[in-house]
Amino acid sequence: MEKRVTFKSSWLPWLLLAPQAVIIGVFFFWPAAQALLQSFQQQDAFGTSVQWAGLENYRNLFNDATYLESFKTTAMFSLFVAFFGISLSLFLAYFADRVTRGTLFYRTLLIWPYAVAPAVAGVVWLFLFSGSIGVIAYWLHNAGLPWDPLLNGNHAMALVIMAAVWKQLSYNFLFFVAGLQSIPRSLIEAAAIDGAGPWRRFWSIQFPLLSPTTFFLLVINVVYAFFDTFGIIDAATHGGPGKDTSILVYKVYFDGFKALDLGGSAAQSAVLMVIVIALTVIQFRFVEKKVNY
Repeated sequence: MEKRVTFKSSWLPWLLLAPQAVIIGVFFFWPAAQALLQSFQQQDAFGTSVQWAGLENYRNLFNDATYLESFKTTAMFSLFVAFFGISLSLFLAYFADRVTRGTLFYRTLLIWPYAVAPAVAGVVWLFLFSGSIGVIAYWLHNAGLPWDPLLNGNHAMALVIMAAVWKQLSYNFLFFVAGLQSIPRSLIEAAAIDGAGPWRRFWSIQFPLLSPTTFFLLVINVVYAFFDTFGIIDAATHGGPGKDTSILVYKVYFDGFKALDLGGSAAQSAVLMVIVIALTVIQFRFVEKKVNY
């Protein structure tokens, strides 16, 4: 039977919700409203003079070739991060779920990267692949594959993608392991008795049952690639070389805090917010139809 909590007074539920509502309003809606207002204004570097600019900031954005190029950079970056992050974590979770000895040890090792700060992850991967001191870069150089992410844009993009995937791998891994453990073993055993091999059992039984988890992680990884990878890019490449790794969120920071174009930066943040909301709605509108709950 369904149980419901009944409050004796009509104001008590609102009182209980008030602290969370205040936090959301102060730290989320108020800054978003301020950024939206600033996107229609022109300010000097110190914020002492403010002029109403209307849509001028938005017109300047879409006439800026570097800003339009950052759309392409962001699309490629987020696609690779989401795809490889989900694929590799599912691969690792599948084999970790099959391990019978040392399960806790292996799972602990795979969870550790989640405790690393994004900036630290960027620095670690930069040290590994640095053309002058990187161990992996040294091996690649000896193998006839010179590597320098500070000079080569493709190498820099590969570096930040690897760092971002590695940083998010633990988060995805946890959800996939939990999803695999929730699948009844009787289904797997019945398929094995019918002669289905491990590969067949995975694609016919386990993966379809993991579709809610996969869809959830798809949304989370897209948002992660758009926003939470700022620390990795700032620590590893600073958006370079040139603008080859300057994704949209990094360009918002660079134009606002380094170029001191506060109005243009606010307009970029508004556009970025609209893009992420649109992508999330599209995923729920079309991708979720293929999810089996």
